[in-house]
Amino acid sequence: MTIAVGDSARRTRTISEADVLAFAAASGDENPVHTDAAYAATTRFGRPIAHGMLTASLISAILGNDLPGPGSVYLNQTLSFKAPVFPGDTVTGTVECIKFREERGIATFRTTVTNQDGVLVLEGEAVILAT
Repeated sequence: MTIAVGDSARRTRTISEADVLAFAAASGDENPVHTDAAYAATTRFGRPIAHGMLTASLISAILGNDLPGPGSVYLNQTLSFKAPVFPGDTVTGTVECIKFREERGIATFRTTVTNQDGVLVLEGEAVILAT
């Protein structure tokens, strides 16, 4: 696989309430800030928020399907959550190669997710074994 510094890919997805509930069921994270509108209304967010890891899964989808793509394996991922994502938000994840060790097939990517208003909601770095 050929990867070069500067290569990038992105995906966009609208996060639905059904996505949040399915993620809660799959992960076991049924924190009421995600799943209970009455409870979430009492929090600083005022309404349910999507799980941070649901938002981060957009990065995983890009790395596993687009760049580097099928067969790639996560070695490391850092995440910093900057702003909440609400059901109904449309988020765009972007990965950009910032380092590639060709002899080992290891790529490092800057990872970001922004919402429909251009607000940065997540940033981090991923290290991937590109097979």
